[in-house]
Amino acid sequence: MRHATLETLEEIEPLLEELRSVPGLVEKRPGIFYRRSKAFLHFHEDPSGLHADVRFAEEFERVRAETDVEREALLARIRAV
Repeated sequence: MRHATLETLEEIEPLLEELRSVPGLVEKRPGIFYRRSKAFLHFHEDPSGLHADVRFAEEFERVRAETDVEREALLARIRAV
């Protein structure tokens, strides 16, 4: 599984824009977000699609983010943290 390419990140720009508006998140590099001083969210892609690794607790949790519905659910979980 590789980190999402810039082309893939361009495809999810609406999601990235929403993430940039979440209080407390800072985008250190394209598609890589920190919360406080810790890595919080980044994206990976593989043949099964796009996934976000999100630190909802101490460890990262992989969350599928291929469809609009999955991206909306991801955003809702992040906003709830």
